[in-house]
Amino acid sequence: MKRLLHEPMSRTTARRIENVVSGLILTLALIAFLFLFFWMFISSFKPNLLITRYPPAWAFSPTLEHYVQVFRQNPFLVYMSNSLIIALSSVGVSLAIGLPAAYSIVKYKQGPLALALLVIRMLPGISFMIPLFILYKRLGLLDTHPGIIVTHVLTVLPLITWVMLGFFEDVPGELEDAALIDGCSQLGAFTRVVIPLSVPGITAAAILSYIASWNNFIFVLILGGPKTMTLPLAVYGFLAYGQVDWGALSAAATIVTVPVLILALAVQRYLAGGLTMGAVKG
Repeated sequence: MKRLLHEPMSRTTARRIENVVSGLILTLALIAFLFLFFWMFISSFKPNLLITRYPPAWAFSPTLEHYVQVFRQNPFLVYMSNSLIIALSSVGVSLAIGLPAAYSIVKYKQGPLALALLVIRMLPGISFMIPLFILYKRLGLLDTHPGIIVTHVLTVLPLITWVMLGFFEDVPGELEDAALIDGCSQLGAFTRVVIPLSVPGITAAAILSYIASWNNFIFVLILGGPKTMTLPLAVYGFLAYGQVDWGALSAAATIVTVPVLILALAVQRYLAGGLTMGAVKG
């Protein structure tokens, strides 16, 4: 009798210890991430002489000189406009292609297509650079918005497709059959039944893809130029050989990070809910 009572208690204790350890690890990781962002943020308001001071100066008079320098020396509003145009366009095009592709993979069991998209997703972006650069140079697409948008679609499209596979698999087939019996075509059943039921997944996929496109760096660095410079590449411009302007760099990095952070906080409920729904199999 004592043995039977002791065994459940041991399992309960083990689960509690596991939960405590997992929570502690997550808390430490969150603190580390927030500290890095906090350090970048306060450095953007510090005078240059105090940024690299050791030990760190916690008490100082905030200054906006770094932000003034960033906007005075660089057309950051243009760079932000480029980032918005490229990110929104690439996500829109990828949704238009990726949603039917994911539905087709699920509906018609197209495993090879899913594998091909996964391989493309796993390949590093640098592997596309040489053929794309040669092709773009011949077609006159270097430093153009359409050219950069196409490269971002290469990154965003597989992500959207794979995120949506789980959602489309969860849509009951009986609802599609009922729509077909009522006179809908296959396209009508897709747009009127499957898409409305998958809105949480579409929202999550769009948000993740937008963030991935916003933070993309390598394609604009090699295939872009002054006309298509985005915010991440503009931040890179504050790194010079043998010298780093830490104040301006921190201010520019804050400008790049804050819009994405605000977006993530604003839609975290939809993002978390959408990914959770896609992960649960009924």
